[in-house]
Amino acid sequence: MQTPPSSKREMVVVITGAASGLGYLLAELFVDAHATVIGLDIDERGLREARTNLGKGFFDVVCDLSDATAISTAFEGIITLHSGVDVLINNAGIVAGKHLLDLTTADIDRTFRINVISHFHTTRAVLPSMIERGSGHIVTVASAGGIVATPRLSAYSSSKFAAIGFDDALRTEMKRLGHPISTTLIAPFFIGTGMFEGVKTRFPLLLPILKPERVARKAFRAIVRKKRRLIMPWFVYSSFPLRLLPVDLFDWVVDFFGITRTMDEFKGRG
Repeated sequence: MQTPPSSKREMVVVITGAASGLGYLLAELFVDAHATVIGLDIDERGLREARTNLGKGFFDVVCDLSDATAISTAFEGIITLHSGVDVLINNAGIVAGKHLLDLTTADIDRTFRINVISHFHTTRAVLPSMIERGSGHIVTVASAGGIVATPRLSAYSSSKFAAIGFDDALRTEMKRLGHPISTTLIAPFFIGTGMFEGVKTRFPLLLPILKPERVARKAFRAIVRKKRRLIMPWFVYSSFPLRLLPVDLFDWVVDFFGITRTMDEFKGRG
């Protein structure tokens, strides 16, 4: 396994949504690579289990990522204790999986607060010390659903479109201001975790339901190598030139590949 670049001190990696799913798997890989990993999540029990499984390289911080004050308090403690953060992985995300008229105000608000607004608060918390130190890495875990939207994902896809925009804006802003801060965008198709239980794909060879461990390994390598963007699978890249088509034709192509029906049997963790 490729390890993070060596430095005078251990690499400090903060991962939001680290109690389960992709966040937990990334935490495991970075702990194995001898990094100090701080996992943030609202799931206290899941964090406790992660700490037991991952050992002394993992530190858990219970934090409601929909609460800006809670984020600020958590990061003040992290930066004080660990003298800064080398890599921030904004991974936490939720999905309601409802049609637009079935979404509650709370569904919409919480989806945006966790899936994208939290990125502003976490990044603003670590960026000053990264700029002062002259190095740092911000990772945005978005989704292929932030590239092509589907029914029952209006809140989720909108938040992930925003997360991709956040990565674009952050990357160009850091370049424009001359700050040597790296950014990486991770945008996978559906991952086979409980979060998207029940989703289907019409052409599994082109658009497979991704195995969590494979996504985690590829994301880990992309982060370590400071790759700007990782989109999985490669077929998702075809959506970019397809956007040049007339809207009705684009919609027909998306429907033909079954993308508009992926959420028909969605159950989720609930």
